[in-house]
Amino acid sequence: EVQVVESGGGLVQAGGSLTLTCAVSGFTSDDYSAGWYRRTPGKEREALACVNWSGDRPNYIEPMKGRFSISKDSAKNTLYLTVNNLEVEDTAVYYCGADPVYEAVMSLRGPCPTEYGYWGQGTQVVVSS
Repeated sequence: EVQVVESGGGLVQAGGSLTLTCAVSGFTSDDYSAGWYRRTPGKEREALACVNWSGDRPNYIEPMKGRFSISKDSAKNTLYLTVNNLEVEDTAVYYCGADPVYEAVMSLRGPCPTEYGYWGQGTQVVVSS
């Protein structure tokens, strides 16, 4: 059974940094894709960045380049998202998703899939001014 579990959210001040963690388990090979998304109040879920677990090159949604950094620890099956210079507008629920690559490419409309088959429960980030 595939499980995706996010952690690391909380209340942070604008200008600070935060690293979110996503533990992925249950895939039988490294041929899967995983990524970070967020949903802000009143908006649809938006992609931030993603990576194929067997590769090294991350993919970023263009507006997210610069302040957002995705990385992975293959030994720990863990995906990270570091957000620097946080803004109040970064307040959102952050989700981690994953899917086998052959599934993820079916919803590929840009650098990252629009849908994953497996999602975590989300972790809330609140940025105060």
